Amino acid sequence: MNVELRHLRALTAIGDQGTITGAATTLHISQPALSRTLEQLENRVGVRLAQRTTRSLTLTDAGQRLYERAHLILHQLDDALAEAAAGVRPLRLGFARAALGDRTVPVLRAWRENHPDTPIQVHRREDPEAALRRGEIDAALLRTAPAPSTGLEVRLLHRERRLAALPENDPLTHHPTVRLSDLADRSMVLCSTAPTTNDLWADTRRPHTIEVANVDEWLTVIAMGDAVGITAEATEHHHPHPGVHYVPLTDAPPVAVLLAWQRTPTHPAIPALLTHLQRMTDTAGPGA
Repeated sequence: MNVELRHLRALTAIGDQGTITGAATTLHISQPALSRTLEQLENRVGVRLAQRTTRSLTLTDAGQRLYERAHLILHQLDDALAEAAAGVRPLRLGFARAALGDRTVPVLRAWRENHPDTPIQVHRREDPEAALRRGEIDAALLRTAPAPSTGLEVRLLHRERRLAALPENDPLTHHPTVRLSDLADRSMVLCSTAPTTNDLWADTRRPHTIEVANVDEWLTVIAMGDAVGITAEATEHHHPHPGVHYVPLTDAPPVAVLLAWQRTPTHPAIPALLTHLQRMTDTAGPGA
């Protein structure tokens, strides 16, 4: 197909910025030149990669798939060139709202002691699975399993209990535990970067939901008394809030904590990382 790196860089810039104008600015080229590059790529691949209107540009399904692969290819190329010049780079581990709770620092300290030549860089991402597919990180801590079509390898590390997140003045904060039925008549705030909790209730008891974009908004809505939330126990450690009180849920299933990475690992230390995390988190199962 004679696809060149400039074609892939053009597509990734367009996907990142969402407009020809923003992508052209990022690449330091003119808008007409970028449009021609995109047209060349579409002609060589043989499919439409973007839908254009006078006001917006949206990647097609094929464009989205190639966009993620292109990101991965370009990151792998940059990594290979950097490693050729300076040796193996740090291992990049991503997570969304919570890493491993109170186990996070002991796990990272133990890794540093046992693998001093391979430092870990921890990266918070709103969508660590997408960052992993694009090659921005080498492995991700997830609490929902990726679809099989993503081509990611996944292993279970451990399971966390669920907690109810309540406004500090809520009467339920005085209870040692709560049940789902205690929350069914409340508004429930859901974070787009966290596992959905609305399927925990029978259809007849499904609560009203409010969706927010990130954990900071999630905490604010709860602290204001506008809703309650449900989360995994690591959130209590990583996101304490003076207006939010966490109480264990007794009848909600636990949340699986998973490690995911590319089927062809982007860092040679991935197998050692998996072994280390499974040992440090006392995993009870072979995989997920």
